Amino acid sequence: MKLFAIAVFCIMYILMIILPKRRAIVALAAAAIMVIGQVLPIGKVLPAVDWNVLMMIFGTMVIVDYFIESKMPNKIAEALLRISPNVMWVTIIMSLFSGIISAFIDNVATVLMVAPVGLAICKKLKTNPVPMIISIAVSSNLQGAATLVGDTTSIMLAAADGMNFNDFFWMNGRLGIFFAVELGAVLTIPIMMILFRKDRAKVNNNEHTQVTDYVPTITMLGHVVLLIIASFIPNTPAITNGVICMTCGILTIIWELIKQKSTKGMVHSLKAMDYDTMLLLTGLFIVIASIKEVGVINDLADMIASIGGNNMFFLFSIVVWGSVLISAFIDNIPYVATMLPLLASVAGAMNVEPHFLFFGLLVGATLGGNLTPIGASANIAGVGMLRKEGYEVGFGDFMKIGVPFTLTAVLAGYLFVWFVWGLA
Repeated sequence: MKLFAIAVFCIMYILMIILPKRRAIVALAAAAIMVIGQVLPIGKVLPAVDWNVLMMIFGTMVIVDYFIESKMPNKIAEALLRISPNVMWVTIIMSLFSGIISAFIDNVATVLMVAPVGLAICKKLKTNPVPMIISIAVSSNLQGAATLVGDTTSIMLAAADGMNFNDFFWMNGRLGIFFAVELGAVLTIPIMMILFRKDRAKVNNNEHTQVTDYVPTITMLGHVVLLIIASFIPNTPAITNGVICMTCGILTIIWELIKQKSTKGMVHSLKAMDYDTMLLLTGLFIVIASIKEVGVINDLADMIASIGGNNMFFLFSIVVWGSVLISAFIDNIPYVATMLPLLASVAGAMNVEPHFLFFGLLVGATLGGNLTPIGASANIAGVGMLRKEGYEVGFGDFMKIGVPFTLTAVLAGYLFVWFVWGLA
């Protein structure tokens, strides 16, 4: 049974690499095979799915779609442009702006919000938009790991480690992973100043976008505030964060239905949902529970623990830099979903707290996706938008920006997590 489970898991991974547009179908098919093959008892299927994660993703995506349609992101971007002296600083500020947004909403949604503004600016200035859009995408991917709601991998980490919103900032008397990510973000500013040092054309901005509705902005901020408040309440139910996000999403829909007196906005929002990601995660939850059920994860944990021995720095380094290399070519969602229970078992076998291994995983897997144009969904979205504008971005073009950006951010996060958590 164990060999059967391993074979199904490996085939699933291979097919997800070969068929990136069919990842959800592949994962669900693998999950079905595991259940039909009695690797996972049918009574354990529903408990294997992390409903809190799925509810958080669904609710947040609804709010994000209405937020985009309200034109508020464009309004904010225009205000930022007015303080930009030249194209180089436009690129840097737009990159940091996308990162700030991405700390609280989905990475791909951030790119879809900010990149069109960047494209419009570049058209107006008659400059090549490739550097700016790539910078927006990689910054979005980087900052998504800063908070609980910024990225699917962060949500998964919080669920695995029992973390709340506040724990990303301050946990067990120490600075959280938010500061590791922000340190990396700050250190990328001089990198961008070097990369774009020749872009000195002046910038003028006379456009004024009108926000069509402020309620999505209120619910966007409201759901973040509620998540923060809930993080201070002890012994909350496991689905608390999911209920908060779903409730805010439903309230946004109800408001728009009342305001528009039409279901047009709701239909658009529901169509814009990333159902593939939610179905992918559902399948992965079941597959991972299956290989855990037959003892595969415990076996791998024992093997990793034996390789690391008592050298925690060596083990931590393997987790971070191995994750960077893997995430450069494999989507980080299935990878992180696989590694979280594995690292929990490794920590248990070595009798240490798992937090710093989890943080190292998030640093390596989330930031590592910036090495290549296929390493993260945000990068794929950015490159796709450029393609629609007639700009083909090759691996080399992307990596000129992605590699220095990634190495700087990962190194900063790697050292921060080790000195703050690994040596504690």
